[in-house]
Amino acid sequence: MGNKQKQLNYKAAIDTIPDSFRKEIGRFNVFFINHDNDERFDGELYGRKGLYKISLLKGNTKLFYADKNIEFEKYALLFSNPNIPYSWEFVGSNHTSFFCVFTESFIDQFGMIKTYPVFMPGNYPLFELTDTQFISFEKIFLEMQQEIRTDFPYKYDVLRTKVLELIHAALRLQPAEPLKITDTGGSKRIASLFTELLERQFPIESTQQQMEVRRPADFADNLSVHVNHLNRALKETTGRTTSQLIAERIHQEAKSLLLHTEWSIAEIAWCLGFEELSNFINFFKRVEKLPPKSFRTSNKQ
Repeated sequence: MGNKQKQLNYKAAIDTIPDSFRKEIGRFNVFFINHDNDERFDGELYGRKGLYKISLLKGNTKLFYADKNIEFEKYALLFSNPNIPYSWEFVGSNHTSFFCVFTESFIDQFGMIKTYPVFMPGNYPLFELTDTQFISFEKIFLEMQQEIRTDFPYKYDVLRTKVLELIHAALRLQPAEPLKITDTGGSKRIASLFTELLERQFPIESTQQQMEVRRPADFADNLSVHVNHLNRALKETTGRTTSQLIAERIHQEAKSLLLHTEWSIAEIAWCLGFEELSNFINFFKRVEKLPPKSFRTSNKQ
């Protein structure tokens, strides 16, 4: 079969997808992983910017979250906000997990997903489960997997209710006991997480994309540390303050956008989080000794 015929067949297949399915594709998915066996599974694809994630974890695991770690022995439910970096480490073997990923817009008809406590900065996102609780949450994930394979025209509405069922069931539970949460005291780790959270917002690829986590207090909230603690950790590891590091990265992105796009100065200022154009111009002039327009003109000649 030639490439042209393949393209026609592909287009015909896409055209047969019901409208109710098409608009949801890419906004939700659900998986099961055996971490001891599924070596080919690429988890990075499902940790990308903009995706919320709910994971049902089985097996002795350590969760690293901001400057803390939480260890659980058997089962846990984890809620991941796309703006809060985290990682986990498996202890021993026999680890499996279910997880579902979804965009903010997938839930928007039910309200703002970011306002639920399980996804809000400053709240611990892990719920340690008993055997009975694990079975109850496992049942919901199994129902999700079964539903997503159907051709039911309203299956994504059903899946939305399942996501909310997970959230509401978790809100009835107590979070991981404070005694199991230990401070690692790792300035290097805080600095690494700060850098990851900062870099996740770049590059700016559209005039509709705006830098949201911008102030030192915003970063501290997302990393669940006090702003003074964050500043001390960054000063200790980099020799620069939180504000200096943020400003340097914004300046770097500003130069790139001025040189490699045709966007207006006002559009670039908005994307970088400046509410007033004059504030962006003054910020840029302090570093480059030139206003943005003059910088663009002189470097494009």
